[in-house]
Amino acid sequence: MTTSVIKTKNLLRTFGDLAAVDNISFEVNKGELFGLLGPNGAGKTTLLRLLTGQLEPSKGSSKVLGIDPSTDPIEIKNKIGIVPEIESPPSFLTPKEYLLFIGLIRDINKMESRAQYWIDFLDMVDIQNFPNKDLSKGEKQKVMLAAAFIHDPSLLFLDEPFMGLDPYYQKQVKDHLRKYIANGGTIFMCTHILELAEKMCTRIAIIDHGKIIAEGTLKELTRKGESLDKAFLRYTKRQI
Repeated sequence: MTTSVIKTKNLLRTFGDLAAVDNISFEVNKGELFGLLGPNGAGKTTLLRLLTGQLEPSKGSSKVLGIDPSTDPIEIKNKIGIVPEIESPPSFLTPKEYLLFIGLIRDINKMESRAQYWIDFLDMVDIQNFPNKDLSKGEKQKVMLAAAFIHDPSLLFLDEPFMGLDPYYQKQVKDHLRKYIANGGTIFMCTHILELAEKMCTRIAIIDHGKIIAEGTLKELTRKGESLDKAFLRYTKRQI
C-alpha cells in the first residue's frame, strides 16, 4: 500500500491576472524521487513555495505529510528539508556557525558531530570558518545542501540542487540522494537538468504555463527510442 506524502487538489496561485499555478492536482508517494520539469517561468518554484508554506494559495488545497502548509507553515518547515533556488546562507555567519544555528533552532542532538560530518562530506573544512558572503556560488550551495540534510528529514524539497556544483560534488550529492531514497526518504525536486531527471527520478511531471501537462514514469512519458529531452520538447511544443 502506497502512502501519500504530498497531495494537492485544484491548487491555484495567481499574481494579478497571471495564474502561476493553475488548478494543479497530483500526489507524491513515500519513497519517490518526484521530478518537476518545466521551461523558465512555468510555475515550478511557485508550486514548491506553496507546498513548503512560503506562499498561500489563491484557491484549492494541499497536504504535505498530512499538514496544510498554508495554515501551519512552521510545522511544515520543522518536518522537511528545503534547498531553495536562489536563497543563500546568512552572509554574516560562517558555514559552521550556520549549521550549528540550524541545529539550535531544530533542537538537534549531537549537533557538533552532525555539522562536522557534512563539513567533511562536502569538503568544506578549508572554508568552514570563512564568512558566507566570501564564498563562491558552489560553496554556498554546499552550505544550503548541508542545512537541508542535517536533521534527517523524511521529505526533501530541492529546487535546482546541483546549481553551481562541479561534477565531483554533483556525484557526491547524487549518491547521497540515492541512499536517502533507499532508506525510505521522499524527494520533490525541481530541475532543468533533464539527464539527471532521466537517470534518477522514479516519476516525473512536466509543468508549463502553470499547468501539469504530463505526469508519469520515464517509460510512460517517452515513446519507443525517445529520450526525455525529446519528450520534453514534444510536450511543451518547443523546437530547437
